[in-house]
Amino acid sequence: MNLVPTASTLAASAANAYDVLVGGGVADVRPTPRSIIDEGPQRTVFRYRRPDERAGAGAPVLLVPPLAAPASCFDLRRGCSLAEHLLAAGHPTYLVDYGPISFSDRQLGLEHWIGDVIPRAVDAVHRDSGGGRIQLVGWCLGGIMSLLAGARDAALPVASVATVASPFDFSRVRLMAPIRPLAAFTGGRVVTALYRALGGAPAPLVEAGYKLVGIDKYVRKPLTVAQHLDDRDFLAQLEAVDEFMGNMLAYPGRTFGQLYHRFFIVNELAAGRLELPDGTVDLADVRVPVLVVAGRDDGIAPEEAVRAVVDLLPNAPDVRYETAPGGHLGVLTGRAARRTTWVHLDEFLSAHDPAEPDALPAAA
Repeated sequence: MNLVPTASTLAASAANAYDVLVGGGVADVRPTPRSIIDEGPQRTVFRYRRPDERAGAGAPVLLVPPLAAPASCFDLRRGCSLAEHLLAAGHPTYLVDYGPISFSDRQLGLEHWIGDVIPRAVDAVHRDSGGGRIQLVGWCLGGIMSLLAGARDAALPVASVATVASPFDFSRVRLMAPIRPLAAFTGGRVVTALYRALGGAPAPLVEAGYKLVGIDKYVRKPLTVAQHLDDRDFLAQLEAVDEFMGNMLAYPGRTFGQLYHRFFIVNELAAGRLELPDGTVDLADVRVPVLVVAGRDDGIAPEEAVRAVVDLLPNAPDVRYETAPGGHLGVLTGRAARRTTWVHLDEFLSAHDPAEPDALPAAA
């Protein structure tokens, strides 16, 4: 390792430092051009536009974000944007954005997103793209809700589902281990009273929770920046992640209550079933190919929590499980994701593209 910086390294460091401190930053966080094709309560569906305005040849892909996180997770920055990548690969690419959550939305439960928002977004993409079947790609809770929506309604025109960093066995989420004894001791009343009073989980608390998971990274950040001051792409990624984290959204109260009690405390999803007011959703009813990707360094959705879903999909014709480097966001859109997660995704989407007559499900 060369500990003495070269002239070119010093020049790059000086230029980057100027841009970071004075020039407005080094990350190009302009969103990929897009148009609105559908709107409704807690639902805006966008179609991303290709630079040459030509239609893609592949099957349409609908990106499904989690609640409380900005939909920009799929379009983090130019050069490190999954939406941009899918467009370049020829997929007509769409996004459903839930928008900000207010106190008036506190009565919305998981059944609203699974039974209304996502199905209507799928229907909008189905119509806009000419009537073909849709391939869903969901991150974190977005992946969970995508599978539950497909299980709930087999008539949805969905060709496949890909989940990234989506935990299904919450007993494996180490972050929640200290909370369970406290919840058992209080009967869950403390947290319940808090989220009901606040109408959910406010955006600042959501942001603080994400940062708490990676607190060591935030403590080391000044040193990390100094060590990589000559690496413009590294600095751009840090800047884009900071921008993302600064735009966290709130959880609606009833949905947060369901996540807290059903997922974290009871761990109901680990059995592959979820009881909702309008009926039971069973993951055994998923009958489309599924890709599952876990991050090797994910503190929010550890590998074993993500992999649990593989055994809950007995009737899916093809279930693929892959791991990739990165934390919770990094496995989706980190710099290494371009060579790992996105490659797995490309192969899976191609293998199960309903627009391709030779695309047949592989053996489970």
